[in-house]
Amino acid sequence: MKQLACVSLFLILLLMFSCKHAAITEINDQGVNISYTDTGSGDTTLLFVHGWCINKGYWSNQVAYFNKKYRVITFDMPGFGASGKNRTDWSTKAYGRDVDSVISQLKLKNVILIGHSMAGDIVLQAAINNPKVIGLVGIDNFKSAGHIENAASKKDFADAIVALKHNFKSVAVPYFKQDLFSKTTSKAVQARVLNDVIHADTTIATASMEQGNDFDELAKLHQLKIKLYLINSDVHPADTTGLIRNKIPYQLLYIHGTGHFPMIEAPAEFNLLLEKVIQNIKNDKY
Repeated sequence: MKQLACVSLFLILLLMFSCKHAAITEINDQGVNISYTDTGSGDTTLLFVHGWCINKGYWSNQVAYFNKKYRVITFDMPGFGASGKNRTDWSTKAYGRDVDSVISQLKLKNVILIGHSMAGDIVLQAAINNPKVIGLVGIDNFKSAGHIENAASKKDFADAIVALKHNFKSVAVPYFKQDLFSKTTSKAVQARVLNDVIHADTTIATASMEQGNDFDELAKLHQLKIKLYLINSDVHPADTTGLIRNKIPYQLLYIHGTGHFPMIEAPAEFNLLLEKVIQNIKNDKY
């Protein structure tokens, strides 16, 4: 009888261990559902945050590569993908709170935040004063950090927002084609990205762009207590003079020839660079 009880206890503990990530089936931020994936295990967690108008599926190559060594989380930012839309605040601060909700509700530890495009500012916001975060990685962003907008650039942005509100597709599609794809970006990748852009919620996409522009990136970088790591395409090189002038600790690695989506354009090369960055972050910590 005692042996049977021991076996039963062992089976229960084994089931609990194997299902430790399955215990939580739903997470939310102030009532807004957040669709996510949670795979792998390890003492370090990689939390991937996608960019504007796309979704968590853009990290599928990274999930398959990294979840053999790390716990890997991806999620759809509210307003995009399969996450909820029941709010009106689409600011960087609100999205940073979404990241905080994922970290706290999934009880993540030793978190490396990886943010693509507009999510660079989002993971920056989430990293500040969060002891669970040990690393911050921007993907094709922070290309002019520390530079102050002039009147002309502010007007150009305001005009772009008006145009997006008037006819989102006619503005967004040419922007992606001209500025975010490179000569090597495959037709399949272009088609995938443009399909997601066309089917995005245009009101939320425009609002997230407009409300995100109020974010004081330089002030937040000064508050950051860890080094900023960047993996950027070399097609449009970053101007790092602002980071240097403001004494922001950073390391920039370039991936050759891709457009704005290196994680799906050149996943093998991208994964090797990210693996290098992860090791550097772990060395920084220890």
